[in-house]
Amino acid sequence: MNIKHIRHTAAMLMAATAIGASADIPLQYYSTLQGKSGEELKTAIHQLVGKDPAIKMLSYGSGDRHTWWGFYVTDRDEKTNEVIDRYSNDVRYYGSRGSSVSGMNIEHSFPKSWWGGTSNNAYKDLYNLMPCEQKINSSKSNYAMGKVVNVSKTNGCTTIGTSSSGMKLWEPADKWKGDFARGYMYMATAYQDFTWQGDAAPNILQQGAYPTLKKWAYELYLQWARQDDVNTMEINRNEAVSAIQGNRNPYIDFPNLMEYVWGDSIGRPLDINTTRKAGKTSGIVVDPSDTPTQVYACSFLGDEGGCEIENDYLASGLSGVWTNTPEYGWKATASRGSSSQITYYESDASLVTPEIDLTSYSVAYLTFDHACKWAEKLRPQQQLSVCVRTTDGTDTPLDISTWPTGKDWTFINSGRTDLNRFAGNKIRLVFRYTSTSDEACTWEIKNLIISAMGRQSGIEQLPDYIRPELDNSTQPVEYYTTDGRRIDPTNHRGIVIRRQGTAVTKILIR
Repeated sequence: MNIKHIRHTAAMLMAATAIGASADIPLQYYSTLQGKSGEELKTAIHQLVGKDPAIKMLSYGSGDRHTWWGFYVTDRDEKTNEVIDRYSNDVRYYGSRGSSVSGMNIEHSFPKSWWGGTSNNAYKDLYNLMPCEQKINSSKSNYAMGKVVNVSKTNGCTTIGTSSSGMKLWEPADKWKGDFARGYMYMATAYQDFTWQGDAAPNILQQGAYPTLKKWAYELYLQWARQDDVNTMEINRNEAVSAIQGNRNPYIDFPNLMEYVWGDSIGRPLDINTTRKAGKTSGIVVDPSDTPTQVYACSFLGDEGGCEIENDYLASGLSGVWTNTPEYGWKATASRGSSSQITYYESDASLVTPEIDLTSYSVAYLTFDHACKWAEKLRPQQQLSVCVRTTDGTDTPLDISTWPTGKDWTFINSGRTDLNRFAGNKIRLVFRYTSTSDEACTWEIKNLIISAMGRQSGIEQLPDYIRPELDNSTQPVEYYTTDGRRIDPTNHRGIVIRRQGTAVTKILIR
């Protein structure tokens, strides 16, 4: 038996016993990725997960050892027997294993028309196939996945429409964006040797092994995957599919792997021993009994909260956008006049919080209440945004889960937005308001709270995968983020891990 078959057999046995828990990542399976980056790394992944003859797909459809038979394990809530549908909020239940579910289709997230519909491995690959409610499946057609600007249809989970350039797109719910992003990365890697057809070639994919995904696509998917990290459900599905097919989605196993292929670590060699593994924390232990600390909290009701205003652009005749009020908190608007004669002004102005110190924490999140009215043509999130500004001046957009309708003054909560990737650093929040001469909504913000927990503690709490294996003080010094990604310390600020041989210390780079 060759080494690849041994690796796959071991991976399948491990997955079969690990469903329902965070299994250890089979590093031997990934040994061919060691030390690679960029195009070389992507091709190595392609050979591993897309070309190995040991990979075995189920047959397509219903029946024993067919797709619906697989979904019973990969996409079923074991407690309720419900179908896990990532495309709709409908509730349906499985019958006997292998039977299809009424009102649902087998959906190719990466449409089969993109490679001509041939019944090959991609056609049957469970990393690309999921159960989907029939109506939204029909509506999303063979469109690419992306950010929908002009909405034509939504079922509250999947949104159909077009981009600002008119490209037909579908957009998943925020809670599934990371899952689908990692699925698209897998498909663009496992099948990078395909000849792409139909809408794929001009819109989202380009021929060739690298980068395969067009720039707008991989940049968006990187953003979604960073904001919606790998969770237990995704880990369990990866294990379940691996047990069936014998291959894995490495972008789930190693959440930072995408950075070495398309992101901020191109050119740096991947170390599978130290890079972050799915299910692993940053190495900083959070006590289950720990209660969140409010590191910043302000009602904004007649209290500016130490915020500053940045006016990047104000049209002639407009003196400002942001004002603080005792009734509604911070208020932004670029409309002037009475209801009978309103003038809209073009603007771009931001409200910036004071510096918020997260250097002592490993977990952080924000919530706030907001209301919006007079968003008649554009959705609120097309005119408004929230970013995190790091000490180097970079603004990173956040995916706020809940936005007002834009039609009334009802305050709603934004929902909890994860700031974990910024833990260990000092940040500011940036609330950005933009308007045009055709529309200028009014945005009101109050009750901003940033909570954090998981105190940074001793180096002894670092997980095994970041611990050194060499006992040689002459080894070169290496630096890692707290989630295990090797970095250049000259381009990084915040808490990092310094390793030289067996000497491991945690330091703060200012």
